[in-house]
Amino acid sequence: MTMKIGASTGCLYPELTENSLKLLSDAGFDLFEIFFNTFSELEPDFLDKIIFLCTGCGAKIASIHPFTSAYESYLLFSGYERRFIDGVRMYDMFFRTAAKLGAEYVVLHGMQCAFSSVTIEEYCRRFALLSDEAASFGVTLLQENVYRHISGSIDTIRRMRELLGEKAAFVLDTKQARRCGYDPCDVAVEMKDSLKYLHISDSNENESCLLPGSGSFDFNHFFDILEKTGYSGNAVIEVYGQTKNDIGSVINAKRYLDKLISDRAKRICMNV
Repeated sequence: MTMKIGASTGCLYPELTENSLKLLSDAGFDLFEIFFNTFSELEPDFLDKIIFLCTGCGAKIASIHPFTSAYESYLLFSGYERRFIDGVRMYDMFFRTAAKLGAEYVVLHGMQCAFSSVTIEEYCRRFALLSDEAASFGVTLLQENVYRHISGSIDTIRRMRELLGEKAAFVLDTKQARRCGYDPCDVAVEMKDSLKYLHISDSNENESCLLPGSGSFDFNHFFDILEKTGYSGNAVIEVYGQTKNDIGSVINAKRYLDKLISDRAKRICMNV
């Protein structure tokens, strides 16, 4: 497995986005998801600052995460079609931002279960239109599996694959899978070759979101499952700032995962 381990700037929230990026890059990370937190962070001058930071350390931005995720039910998946049309135009700012930063992916949470107002068929129609819009900027829209959202259900993932075909594309978040009552391995199997990207974290009997290496999640088994599905993408560590992460603990999490991946590669070479 040649998976590269990066980090979300959200790991150090509420540290300012650019400060999080600098701290993580100084710590040796060179693959990032940028979690944007407000409109001013989408302005050209701010994005130039992000590009300058990444260029200076040879880093790549793999993905961006919109701060408007909490509003997507209302903006994109309500019963009011005109709002959806305007919402697509609004999301152009994220697709354009991703393209400017050289990011391949934009992450979508989608419709919350409590505000469900469209059928799965209509949901997929709108996702396909959003996906086409993202593609016009040269980026890919990814559906994340999210707790209390319809995307948290394996049944929804299965139906999205059936209805969307090649346009189905997912980011698997391991903590979100756990919170939905699923083994992340089972979600990976259901996503199949539509799985493009990972948000990765650890867990134990009491906590669903811990830094890798701090819990009891069987990463080796998880990586085995990913290999069987043919997964060839990367992963970013994404844990919440409320867990009071410090940069040292995030570095240790990366070292833990890097060693697991390196040891796996050595075993494979020895068995060849």
